[in-house]
Amino acid sequence: MNLTFYGAARTVTGSMHLLEVGQHKILLDCGLYQGKRKESYKRNRNFPFSPADLDAVILSHAHIDHSGNLPNLVKQGYRGPIYTTYATAHLDNIMLLDSGYIHEKDAEYLNKRLEKQGKPLIEPLYTKEDAARVAPLFHCLDYEEIFEPVPGIKAHLVDAGHILGSASVVIDVEDGNNSKRLWFSGDIGRPGLQLIQDPVLPRKANYLIMESTYGDTKKRGSKAAFLELKEVLQRTIKRKGRVIIPAFAVGRTQELVFGLHKMMENGDIPEIAVFVDSPLAIRASQVFREHPECFDEETRQFIADDKHHAALGFDRLQYTLSVEESKSINFAKPPYVVISASGMAETGRILHHLKNHIEDASNTVLIVSWQAPHTLGRRLADQEKDIKIFGKKYVRRAEVVTINGFSAHAGQDGLLAYANATRDTLKKVFLVHGEPRGAEPLMEKLIQSGIKNVFYPTPGAVFEL
Repeated sequence: MNLTFYGAARTVTGSMHLLEVGQHKILLDCGLYQGKRKESYKRNRNFPFSPADLDAVILSHAHIDHSGNLPNLVKQGYRGPIYTTYATAHLDNIMLLDSGYIHEKDAEYLNKRLEKQGKPLIEPLYTKEDAARVAPLFHCLDYEEIFEPVPGIKAHLVDAGHILGSASVVIDVEDGNNSKRLWFSGDIGRPGLQLIQDPVLPRKANYLIMESTYGDTKKRGSKAAFLELKEVLQRTIKRKGRVIIPAFAVGRTQELVFGLHKMMENGDIPEIAVFVDSPLAIRASQVFREHPECFDEETRQFIADDKHHAALGFDRLQYTLSVEESKSINFAKPPYVVISASGMAETGRILHHLKNHIEDASNTVLIVSWQAPHTLGRRLADQEKDIKIFGKKYVRRAEVVTINGFSAHAGQDGLLAYANATRDTLKKVFLVHGEPRGAEPLMEKLIQSGIKNVFYPTPGAVFEL
Protein backbone atom coordinates (compact mmCIF):
# COMPACT_ATOMS: atom_id res chain seq x y z
CA MET A 1 0.00 0.00 0.00
CA ASN A 2 1.56 3.28 -1.17
CA LEU A 3 0.57 6.88 -0.45
CA THR A 4 1.69 9.75 -2.70
CA PHE A 5 1.27 13.42 -1.78
CA TYR A 6 0.57 15.43 -4.90
CA GLY A 7 -1.20 18.49 -3.50
CA ALA A 8 -1.36 20.52 -0.28
CA ALA A 9 2.19 19.29 0.29
CA ARG A 10 4.21 22.00 2.02
CA THR A 11 1.48 24.43 1.02
CA VAL A 12 -2.17 24.96 1.90
CA THR A 13 -4.04 24.67 -1.39
CA GLY A 14 -4.55 21.98 -4.02
CA SER A 15 -5.35 19.05 -1.70
CA MET A 16 -4.71 15.78 -3.59
CA HIS A 17 -3.34 12.49 -2.23
CA LEU A 18 -3.16 9.18 -4.10
CA LEU A 19 -3.62 5.88 -2.26
CA GLU A 20 -2.57 2.74 -4.15
CA VAL A 21 -3.61 -0.66 -2.80
CA GLY A 22 -2.49 -3.44 -5.10
CA GLN A 23 -3.76 -2.47 -8.54
CA HIS A 24 -6.38 -0.10 -7.17
CA LYS A 25 -6.00 3.69 -7.07
CA ILE A 26 -8.04 5.96 -4.81
CA LEU A 27 -7.69 9.75 -4.92
CA LEU A 28 -8.32 11.64 -1.70
CA ASP A 29 -9.56 15.12 -2.69
CA CYS A 30 -8.94 16.89 -5.97
CA GLY A 31 -8.43 20.52 -5.03
CA LEU A 32 -7.51 23.61 -6.97
CA TYR A 33 -4.02 25.00 -6.39
CA GLN A 34 -4.26 28.74 -5.74
CA GLY A 35 -1.42 31.23 -6.07
CA LYS A 36 0.31 33.09 -8.91
CA ARG A 37 -1.81 32.85 -12.05
CA LYS A 38 0.71 31.20 -14.42
CA GLU A 39 1.95 28.68 -11.88
CA SER A 40 -1.59 27.84 -10.78
CA TYR A 41 -2.78 27.32 -14.34
CA LYS A 42 0.09 24.95 -15.11
CA ARG A 43 -0.20 22.94 -11.90
CA ASN A 44 -3.96 22.59 -12.12
CA ARG A 45 -4.04 21.63 -15.80
CA ASN A 46 -1.41 18.87 -15.60
CA PHE A 47 -2.15 15.87 -13.39
CA PRO A 48 0.85 13.77 -12.31
CA PHE A 49 -1.16 10.61 -13.11
CA SER A 50 -3.72 9.51 -15.66
CA PRO A 51 -7.21 10.45 -14.40
CA ALA A 52 -8.70 7.55 -16.37
CA ASP A 53 -6.63 5.08 -14.32
CA LEU A 54 -8.26 6.06 -11.01
CA ASP A 55 -10.81 3.69 -9.49
CA ALA A 56 -12.43 6.10 -7.03
CA VAL A 57 -12.29 9.61 -5.59
CA ILE A 58 -13.22 10.33 -1.98
CA LEU A 59 -13.96 13.98 -1.25
CA SER A 60 -13.58 15.48 2.22
CA HIS A 61 -15.55 18.70 1.67
CA ALA A 62 -16.71 21.29 -0.81
CA HIS A 63 -14.11 24.04 -0.46
CA ILE A 64 -12.48 24.72 -3.81
CA ASP A 65 -8.96 23.96 -2.58
CA HIS A 66 -10.23 20.42 -1.96
CA SER A 67 -12.77 19.90 -4.75
CA GLY A 68 -12.10 22.58 -7.34
CA ASN A 69 -10.14 20.51 -9.86
CA LEU A 70 -12.75 17.74 -10.15
CA PRO A 71 -14.14 19.20 -13.42
CA ASN A 72 -10.67 19.05 -14.94
CA LEU A 73 -10.24 15.47 -13.68
CA VAL A 74 -13.48 14.47 -15.41
CA LYS A 75 -12.56 16.50 -18.50
CA GLN A 76 -9.36 14.46 -18.75
CA GLY A 77 -11.06 11.08 -18.58
CA TYR A 78 -12.14 10.18 -15.04
CA ARG A 79 -15.49 8.36 -15.05
CA GLY A 80 -15.56 6.64 -11.65
CA PRO A 81 -17.50 7.43 -8.47
CA ILE A 82 -16.88 10.45 -6.25
CA TYR A 83 -17.79 9.49 -2.69
CA THR A 84 -18.82 12.26 -0.30
CA THR A 85 -21.60 13.43 2.03
CA TYR A 86 -24.99 14.64 0.80
CA ALA A 87 -24.33 18.21 1.94
CA THR A 88 -20.91 18.33 0.25
CA ALA A 89 -22.34 17.09 -3.05
CA HIS A 90 -25.16 19.64 -2.78
CA LEU A 91 -22.70 22.47 -2.14
CA ASP A 92 -20.29 21.35 -4.84
CA ASN A 93 -23.04 21.24 -7.44
CA ILE A 94 -23.24 25.03 -7.16
CA MET A 95 -19.62 25.79 -6.27
CA LEU A 96 -18.09 23.99 -9.24
CA LEU A 97 -20.45 25.69 -11.69
CA ASP A 98 -19.42 29.02 -10.17
CA SER A 99 -15.76 28.05 -10.46
CA GLY A 100 -16.25 27.12 -14.12
CA TYR A 101 -17.81 30.52 -14.77
CA ILE A 102 -14.86 32.25 -13.08
CA HIS A 103 -12.37 30.29 -15.21
CA GLU A 104 -14.28 31.21 -18.37
CA LYS A 105 -14.28 34.91 -17.47
CA ASP A 106 -10.64 34.84 -16.37
CA ALA A 107 -9.58 33.33 -19.71
CA GLU A 108 -11.75 35.84 -21.57
CA TYR A 109 -10.09 38.74 -19.73
CA LEU A 110 -6.56 37.39 -20.29
CA ASN A 111 -7.20 36.63 -23.96
CA LYS A 112 -8.14 40.25 -24.64
CA ARG A 113 -4.70 41.29 -23.39
CA LEU A 114 -2.91 38.43 -25.18
CA GLU A 115 -4.66 39.23 -28.45
CA LYS A 116 -3.49 42.86 -28.27
CA GLN A 117 0.06 41.61 -27.65
CA GLY A 118 -0.12 39.15 -30.55
CA LYS A 119 0.42 36.20 -28.22
CA PRO A 120 -1.29 32.78 -28.32
CA LEU A 121 -4.66 32.64 -26.57
CA ILE A 122 -5.39 30.30 -23.66
CA GLU A 123 -8.29 28.01 -22.88
CA PRO A 124 -10.06 28.17 -19.52
CA LEU A 125 -8.94 25.45 -17.13
CA TYR A 126 -12.51 24.23 -17.37
CA THR A 127 -15.93 25.63 -18.19
CA LYS A 128 -19.37 25.56 -16.58
CA GLU A 129 -20.20 22.75 -19.01
CA ASP A 130 -17.21 20.75 -17.76
CA ALA A 131 -18.26 21.39 -14.16
CA ALA A 132 -21.78 20.12 -14.82
CA ARG A 133 -20.34 16.71 -15.76
CA VAL A 134 -19.16 16.15 -12.17
CA ALA A 135 -22.59 15.97 -10.52
CA PRO A 136 -23.66 12.58 -11.99
CA LEU A 137 -20.54 10.97 -10.48
CA PHE A 138 -21.35 11.86 -6.87
CA HIS A 139 -22.18 8.88 -4.63
CA CYS A 140 -23.69 10.43 -1.51
CA LEU A 141 -23.25 8.97 1.95
CA ASP A 142 -24.36 9.51 5.52
CA TYR A 143 -21.72 9.90 8.22
CA GLU A 144 -20.56 6.48 9.51
CA GLU A 145 -22.10 4.68 6.50
CA ILE A 146 -19.70 1.93 5.40
CA PHE A 147 -18.92 1.66 1.68
CA GLU A 148 -16.38 -0.09 -0.58
CA PRO A 149 -14.57 2.43 -2.82
CA VAL A 150 -12.87 -0.56 -4.47
CA PRO A 151 -13.46 -4.29 -3.89
CA GLY A 152 -12.11 -5.52 -0.56
CA ILE A 153 -11.51 -2.08 0.96
CA LYS A 154 -14.00 -0.62 3.41
CA ALA A 155 -14.33 3.07 4.21
CA HIS A 156 -16.60 5.50 6.02
CA LEU A 157 -16.87 9.24 6.64
CA VAL A 158 -17.06 11.04 9.98
CA ASP A 159 -17.89 14.67 10.73
CA ALA A 160 -14.80 16.90 10.52
CA GLY A 161 -16.62 19.91 12.01
CA HIS A 162 -15.12 22.31 9.45
CA ILE A 163 -18.00 23.37 7.19
CA LEU A 164 -21.42 21.96 6.36
CA GLY A 165 -20.97 18.34 5.26
CA SER A 166 -17.21 18.25 5.87
CA ALA A 167 -15.77 14.83 6.56
CA SER A 168 -12.69 12.95 7.61
CA VAL A 169 -12.10 9.82 5.55
CA VAL A 170 -11.47 6.48 7.26
CA ILE A 171 -10.13 3.63 5.10
CA ASP A 172 -9.72 0.07 6.42
CA VAL A 173 -7.54 -2.33 4.46
CA GLU A 174 -7.29 -6.05 5.23
CA ASP A 175 -3.92 -7.47 4.25
CA GLY A 176 -4.08 -11.16 5.15
CA ASN A 177 -4.13 -11.29 8.93
CA ASN A 178 -2.90 -7.71 9.06
CA SER A 179 -5.41 -4.85 9.06
CA LYS A 180 -4.45 -1.22 8.45
CA ARG A 181 -6.47 1.93 9.07
CA LEU A 182 -5.70 5.15 7.20
CA TRP A 183 -7.38 8.29 8.56
CA PHE A 184 -7.42 11.39 6.36
CA SER A 185 -8.49 14.36 8.46
CA GLY A 186 -9.54 16.66 5.64
CA ASP A 187 -9.81 20.11 7.22
CA ILE A 188 -10.39 19.85 10.97
CA GLY A 189 -12.81 22.24 12.64
CA ARG A 190 -12.86 23.50 16.20
CA PRO A 191 -15.26 22.70 19.00
CA GLY A 192 -17.89 25.38 19.49
CA LEU A 193 -18.03 26.76 15.94
CA GLN A 194 -21.26 28.47 14.92
CA LEU A 195 -23.89 26.32 13.19
CA ILE A 196 -22.14 22.97 12.80
CA GLN A 197 -21.22 20.04 15.01
CA ASP A 198 -17.83 19.42 16.61
CA PRO A 199 -15.22 17.27 14.83
CA VAL A 200 -15.06 13.54 15.50
CA LEU A 201 -11.65 12.54 16.88
CA PRO A 202 -9.64 9.72 15.28
CA ARG A 203 -9.90 6.22 16.66
CA LYS A 204 -7.65 3.21 16.08
CA ALA A 205 -5.80 4.92 13.22
CA ASN A 206 -2.46 3.48 12.10
CA TYR A 207 -1.68 6.16 9.53
CA LEU A 208 -2.90 9.73 9.93
CA ILE A 209 -2.90 12.37 7.20
CA MET A 210 -3.53 15.55 9.16
CA GLU A 211 -3.88 19.17 8.16
CA SER A 212 -1.50 21.70 9.75
CA THR A 213 -2.76 25.11 8.57
CA TYR A 214 -2.51 26.68 12.03
CA GLY A 215 -0.02 24.30 13.61
CA ASP A 216 1.89 27.25 15.06
CA THR A 217 -1.12 29.07 16.49
CA LYS A 218 -2.96 28.77 19.76
CA LYS A 219 -6.51 29.59 18.75
CA ARG A 220 -8.82 31.76 20.73
CA GLY A 221 -12.38 30.57 20.95
CA SER A 222 -15.01 31.91 18.59
CA LYS A 223 -16.55 33.86 21.51
CA ALA A 224 -13.37 35.95 21.73
CA ALA A 225 -13.52 36.52 17.98
CA PHE A 226 -17.08 37.81 18.20
CA LEU A 227 -16.10 40.11 21.07
CA GLU A 228 -13.40 41.58 18.84
CA LEU A 229 -15.89 41.82 15.99
CA LYS A 230 -18.25 43.73 18.28
CA GLU A 231 -15.48 46.25 19.04
CA VAL A 232 -14.66 46.67 15.34
CA LEU A 233 -18.33 47.20 14.49
CA GLN A 234 -18.88 49.69 17.31
CA ARG A 235 -15.77 51.64 16.27
CA THR A 236 -16.79 51.75 12.60
CA ILE A 237 -20.44 52.55 13.38
CA LYS A 238 -19.28 55.48 15.52
CA ARG A 239 -17.48 57.02 12.56
CA LYS A 240 -20.42 56.15 10.24
CA GLY A 241 -18.34 53.84 8.11
CA ARG A 242 -18.76 50.59 6.26
CA VAL A 243 -17.43 47.21 7.36
CA ILE A 244 -16.33 45.34 4.23
CA ILE A 245 -15.67 41.64 4.74
CA PRO A 246 -14.10 39.41 2.07
CA ALA A 247 -15.47 36.01 3.08
CA PHE A 248 -15.58 32.52 1.69
CA ALA A 249 -19.03 31.97 0.23
CA VAL A 250 -19.39 28.63 1.96
CA GLY A 251 -18.96 28.38 5.72
CA ARG A 252 -17.53 31.71 6.76
CA THR A 253 -20.36 33.80 5.30
CA GLN A 254 -23.03 31.72 7.02
CA GLU A 255 -21.14 31.77 10.33
CA LEU A 256 -20.88 35.57 10.20
CA VAL A 257 -24.54 36.02 9.30
CA PHE A 258 -25.66 33.78 12.14
CA GLY A 259 -23.30 35.50 14.59
CA LEU A 260 -24.30 39.03 13.55
CA HIS A 261 -27.95 38.19 14.03
CA LYS A 262 -27.29 36.84 17.52
CA MET A 263 -25.29 39.99 18.38
CA MET A 264 -28.15 42.23 17.25
CA GLU A 265 -30.71 40.03 18.99
CA ASN A 266 -28.73 40.32 22.24
CA GLY A 267 -28.27 44.09 21.90
CA ASP A 268 -24.48 43.84 21.54
CA ILE A 269 -24.53 46.08 18.47
CA PRO A 270 -27.14 48.42 16.93
CA GLU A 271 -29.41 46.97 14.27
CA ILE A 272 -27.67 48.02 11.06
CA ALA A 273 -28.05 46.73 7.52
CA VAL A 274 -26.11 43.60 6.59
CA PHE A 275 -25.68 42.79 2.90
CA VAL A 276 -24.61 39.39 1.62
CA ASP A 277 -23.42 40.31 -1.87
CA SER A 278 -22.36 37.05 -3.45
CA PRO A 279 -24.61 34.89 -5.66
CA LEU A 280 -22.64 31.82 -4.62
CA ALA A 281 -22.97 32.62 -0.91
CA ILE A 282 -26.71 33.17 -1.38
CA ARG A 283 -27.13 29.80 -3.09
CA ALA A 284 -24.89 28.16 -0.48
CA SER A 285 -27.01 29.64 2.31
CA GLN A 286 -30.03 27.93 0.77
CA VAL A 287 -28.12 24.63 0.85
CA PHE A 288 -27.42 25.22 4.55
CA ARG A 289 -31.15 25.62 5.15
CA GLU A 290 -31.79 22.28 3.44
CA HIS A 291 -29.35 20.34 5.63
CA PRO A 292 -30.38 20.97 9.26
CA GLU A 293 -29.08 17.49 10.11
CA CYS A 294 -25.60 19.05 10.07
CA PHE A 295 -26.47 21.80 12.58
CA ASP A 296 -25.37 21.67 16.20
CA GLU A 297 -27.86 21.63 19.06
CA GLU A 298 -27.50 25.36 19.84
CA THR A 299 -28.39 26.29 16.26
CA ARG A 300 -31.37 23.96 16.19
CA GLN A 301 -32.63 25.47 19.42
CA PHE A 302 -32.14 29.04 18.19
CA ILE A 303 -34.21 28.28 15.09
CA ALA A 304 -36.83 26.33 17.09
CA ASP A 305 -37.30 29.29 19.44
CA ASP A 306 -38.40 31.33 16.41
CA LYS A 307 -35.65 33.88 17.00
CA HIS A 308 -34.33 33.13 13.54
CA HIS A 309 -37.17 33.76 11.08
CA ALA A 310 -35.58 31.11 8.92
CA ALA A 311 -32.14 29.61 9.06
CA LEU A 312 -29.77 32.46 8.09
CA GLY A 313 -32.39 35.16 7.76
CA PHE A 314 -33.35 38.25 9.83
CA ASP A 315 -34.96 41.67 9.31
CA ARG A 316 -31.81 43.74 8.62
CA LEU A 317 -30.24 41.11 6.37
CA GLN A 318 -30.41 41.56 2.60
CA TYR A 319 -29.25 39.02 0.05
CA THR A 320 -28.33 40.88 -3.17
CA LEU A 321 -28.48 38.40 -6.02
CA SER A 322 -28.66 40.59 -9.13
CA VAL A 323 -25.99 42.96 -10.44
CA GLU A 324 -28.44 45.86 -10.03
CA GLU A 325 -29.02 44.99 -6.36
CA SER A 326 -25.27 44.74 -5.84
CA LYS A 327 -24.66 48.17 -7.38
CA SER A 328 -27.39 49.68 -5.22
CA ILE A 329 -25.33 48.96 -2.09
CA ASN A 330 -23.07 51.86 -3.09
CA PHE A 331 -26.01 54.20 -2.48
CA ALA A 332 -26.92 52.71 0.90
CA LYS A 333 -26.40 55.06 3.81
CA PRO A 334 -23.64 53.85 6.15
CA PRO A 335 -23.05 52.42 8.62
CA TYR A 336 -23.59 48.94 7.22
CA VAL A 337 -21.84 45.60 6.81
CA VAL A 338 -21.21 43.99 3.43
CA ILE A 339 -20.03 40.38 3.21
CA SER A 340 -18.86 39.37 -0.24
CA ALA A 341 -16.71 36.81 -2.04
CA SER A 342 -14.07 35.87 -2.82
CA GLY A 343 -12.57 35.23 0.58
CA MET A 344 -9.07 36.14 -0.60
CA ALA A 345 -10.33 39.20 -2.53
CA GLU A 346 -9.01 37.89 -5.84
CA THR A 347 -12.28 37.70 -7.76
CA GLY A 348 -15.96 38.47 -7.37
CA ARG A 349 -18.01 41.43 -6.20
CA ILE A 350 -15.79 42.13 -3.20
CA LEU A 351 -13.36 43.83 -5.59
CA HIS A 352 -15.97 46.46 -6.48
CA HIS A 353 -16.67 47.22 -2.82
CA LEU A 354 -12.95 47.54 -2.10
CA LYS A 355 -12.40 49.71 -5.17
CA ASN A 356 -15.18 52.07 -4.16
CA HIS A 357 -14.37 52.33 -0.45
CA ILE A 358 -10.71 51.42 0.21
CA GLU A 359 -9.62 55.08 0.20
CA ASP A 360 -12.19 56.18 2.81
CA ALA A 361 -10.69 56.29 6.32
CA SER A 362 -14.10 55.88 7.95
CA ASN A 363 -14.38 52.34 6.59
CA THR A 364 -12.98 49.05 7.87
CA VAL A 365 -11.83 46.05 5.85
CA LEU A 366 -12.19 42.98 8.02
CA ILE A 367 -10.06 39.91 7.25
CA VAL A 368 -11.60 36.80 8.79
CA SER A 369 -9.74 33.92 7.13
CA TRP A 370 -6.33 32.71 6.00
CA GLN A 371 -4.98 34.57 2.97
CA ALA A 372 -2.75 32.85 0.42
CA PRO A 373 0.54 34.51 -0.55
CA HIS A 374 0.38 36.92 -3.50
CA THR A 375 -3.38 37.51 -3.14
CA LEU A 376 -5.01 40.89 -2.60
CA GLY A 377 -6.34 39.59 0.70
CA ARG A 378 -2.81 38.83 1.90
CA ARG A 379 -1.60 42.29 0.85
CA LEU A 380 -4.45 43.87 2.80
CA ALA A 381 -3.76 41.66 5.82
CA ASP A 382 -0.11 42.74 5.61
CA GLN A 383 -1.28 46.37 5.88
CA GLU A 384 0.08 47.44 2.49
CA LYS A 385 -0.85 51.03 1.63
CA ASP A 386 -0.65 50.96 -2.17
CA ILE A 387 -3.19 48.51 -3.54
CA LYS A 388 -3.97 47.48 -7.12
CA ILE A 389 -7.56 46.58 -8.01
CA PHE A 390 -8.53 45.86 -11.62
CA GLY A 391 -5.06 47.10 -12.61
CA LYS A 392 -5.57 50.55 -11.05
CA LYS A 393 -3.65 51.84 -8.03
CA TYR A 394 -5.48 52.88 -4.87
CA VAL A 395 -4.15 54.32 -1.63
CA ARG A 396 -5.58 52.33 1.24
CA ARG A 397 -6.91 54.65 3.93
CA ALA A 398 -9.50 52.28 5.34
CA GLU A 399 -8.62 50.53 8.57
CA VAL A 400 -7.72 46.86 8.10
CA VAL A 401 -8.37 44.46 10.96
CA THR A 402 -7.58 40.74 10.98
CA ILE A 403 -9.51 38.48 13.34
CA ASN A 404 -8.04 34.99 13.33
CA GLY A 405 -10.52 33.54 15.80
CA PHE A 406 -13.13 32.97 13.08
CA SER A 407 -11.05 30.28 11.48
CA ALA A 408 -12.86 27.02 10.86
CA HIS A 409 -9.49 25.28 11.28
CA ALA A 410 -8.22 23.79 14.52
CA GLY A 411 -5.24 25.55 16.09
CA GLN A 412 -2.15 23.93 17.56
CA ASP A 413 -3.87 22.66 20.70
CA GLY A 414 -6.73 21.18 18.70
CA LEU A 415 -4.38 19.47 16.26
CA LEU A 416 -2.31 18.00 19.09
CA ALA A 417 -5.46 16.68 20.74
CA TYR A 418 -6.60 15.25 17.41
CA ALA A 419 -3.43 13.22 16.86
CA ASN A 420 -3.12 12.20 20.50
CA ALA A 421 -6.65 10.76 20.45
CA THR A 422 -5.25 7.81 18.50
CA ARG A 423 -1.60 7.85 19.59
CA ASP A 424 -1.60 4.27 20.92
CA THR A 425 -2.19 2.81 17.45
CA LEU A 426 -0.32 5.37 15.32
CA LYS A 427 2.58 4.25 13.15
CA LYS A 428 3.02 7.35 10.99
CA VAL A 429 1.65 10.89 10.87
CA PHE A 430 1.79 12.97 7.68
CA LEU A 431 1.34 16.73 7.98
CA VAL A 432 -0.30 18.35 4.95
CA HIS A 433 -2.26 21.51 4.14
CA GLY A 434 0.20 23.79 5.90
CA GLU A 435 3.04 26.16 5.14
CA PRO A 436 6.35 25.47 6.94
CA ARG A 437 5.62 28.12 9.56
CA GLY A 438 2.54 26.13 10.60
CA ALA A 439 3.65 22.55 10.05
CA GLU A 440 7.18 22.61 11.47
CA PRO A 441 6.27 23.84 14.99
CA LEU A 442 3.42 21.31 15.06
CA MET A 443 5.81 18.56 14.04
CA GLU A 444 8.09 19.43 16.96
CA LYS A 445 5.17 19.47 19.40
CA LEU A 446 3.91 16.09 18.19
CA ILE A 447 7.35 14.53 18.63
CA GLN A 448 7.67 16.10 22.09
CA SER A 449 4.32 14.57 23.02
CA GLY A 450 5.72 11.12 22.27
CA ILE A 451 4.33 10.57 18.78
CA LYS A 452 7.09 9.22 16.57
CA ASN A 453 7.45 9.02 12.80
CA VAL A 454 5.98 12.42 11.96
CA PHE A 455 6.54 13.49 8.36
CA TYR A 456 6.06 16.72 6.40
CA PRO A 457 5.96 15.41 2.81
CA THR A 458 7.34 17.25 -0.18
CA PRO A 459 5.26 17.33 -3.39
CA GLY A 460 5.39 13.92 -5.06
CA ALA A 461 6.76 12.13 -2.00
CA VAL A 462 5.79 8.43 -1.83
CA PHE A 463 5.43 6.44 1.39
CA GLU A 464 4.89 2.73 1.81
CA LEU A 465 2.29 1.95 4.46
